[in-house]
Amino acid sequence: MKLPRLLIAGTHSGVGKTTVTLVLLAAFRSQGQQVQPFKAGPDFIDPGHHQMASGRESWNLDGWMLGVDLNRVTFQCAAQDADLSIIEGMMGLFDGSSPINEIGSSAELAKQLNAPVLLVIDGSAMARSAAAMVFGYTHFDPDVKIAGVVFNRIKRVGHYQLLKKAVEKGANVPVVGYIQPNSDLTITDRHLGLRTALEGNDSAFYTRLGEAATATLDLEAIAQEAEKAQDWEESVVSTRLPTVEVVEKPVRVGVAHDPAFCFYYPENISLLEQAGGDVIRFSPLKDAKLPVGVDILYLGGGYPEIYASVLEQNTTMRNSIAEFVRQGGVVYAECGGLMYLSRSLKGFDGKISEMVGVLPCDAVMSRTQMTLGYRELTLTQTGLLGEKGKRIRGHEFHYSHLENLGDVDYVGRITDAQGKDHGSDGVILDNVVALYTHLHFASHPQVPVTLLQIARAQRKKIRTSSYD
Repeated sequence: MKLPRLLIAGTHSGVGKTTVTLVLLAAFRSQGQQVQPFKAGPDFIDPGHHQMASGRESWNLDGWMLGVDLNRVTFQCAAQDADLSIIEGMMGLFDGSSPINEIGSSAELAKQLNAPVLLVIDGSAMARSAAAMVFGYTHFDPDVKIAGVVFNRIKRVGHYQLLKKAVEKGANVPVVGYIQPNSDLTITDRHLGLRTALEGNDSAFYTRLGEAATATLDLEAIAQEAEKAQDWEESVVSTRLPTVEVVEKPVRVGVAHDPAFCFYYPENISLLEQAGGDVIRFSPLKDAKLPVGVDILYLGGGYPEIYASVLEQNTTMRNSIAEFVRQGGVVYAECGGLMYLSRSLKGFDGKISEMVGVLPCDAVMSRTQMTLGYRELTLTQTGLLGEKGKRIRGHEFHYSHLENLGDVDYVGRITDAQGKDHGSDGVILDNVVALYTHLHFASHPQVPVTLLQIARAQRKKIRTSSYD
């Protein structure tokens, strides 16, 4: 199966990988092509912008969380009907979960998918040194194919021509264009990264991104490099994610989805649907109550700290969720969802907002206490997520912590990519499990099945009239 593809990598974080990715997605889409986006690594924000630019949902790929087989299956599932796939890398090309190997890096993913690499360089303060940099990146791992270079933040065409000549002569790698600095085409950021697509720019912004590419990028040459991608030796014929057991009757899954709760792996939603979930999105910010007849709630991560006052003011929704829990409803919450279920949320400014209050703890934001990294959750008891001893992979990224935590039980313990213990995670209360870790269900596809089975078993115990 011929699947044209490119991986957009950077020399380091902050060089403009997302800008280049969005520009290409929008530009090729404007030509009438179906462009499938992907994001390397545990990221929820960039994929939202990918979707706005391309019109297609962006999928995550990750060497550590998923491994080569799942990465290839996920890629093929999403890319099979696309004309071209664009994969945005993470950090620098060779940065991953370890300083001495490639695991979890964009380079590892490029090799797993046989994807040519378009290397993004911030050329704003460079000249011939760019050739030395590209030469080093092309020779550090010869199995990673650097197909071309794009320079970012170049103000003058003369500067670009100088860089192009230096790199093509000194490193023998084609330079396929540049991006000019433009404040009107910039997405602002905050403590967890860029502003999300749900709260940011309209579709016209992404159209302008595509228009910006036509003057300074050689789109034909870039497309030709994507066409050179070779199939991997091992044939991958699956066109769907790992098969999971289907719950007999549909289970209505209420998924919180608005600017406060928008951090979800699309694979998680897809696997819930494959297992028999009927996904219904609702907004804790705007809706007065839960959707009628939901059997399980999925409260993902996001920015509840930004919208804490609005969440607090929506007392009918908070009461609806609390009543759902009291009646035995199943709730799966991650990070922001965990914070929302707490008694209160203390923001960066010290303001305290009342939350749902079903968990005996208070969430507190702190700019000095960032938690970031891959996580593997080992279940220490059988329950909502599966059998004791099972392992599920994911990641943590937050600036909050829990205080005044009462006597609670946990679903398991977490370790990082190097196997270092990071304590317990997954507060359990009745049929609620709330974690800081964002789990990737594809790493253990039985998780959505177990969640739906338990929710279905609880169906008859919930009096829907109490929260209708």
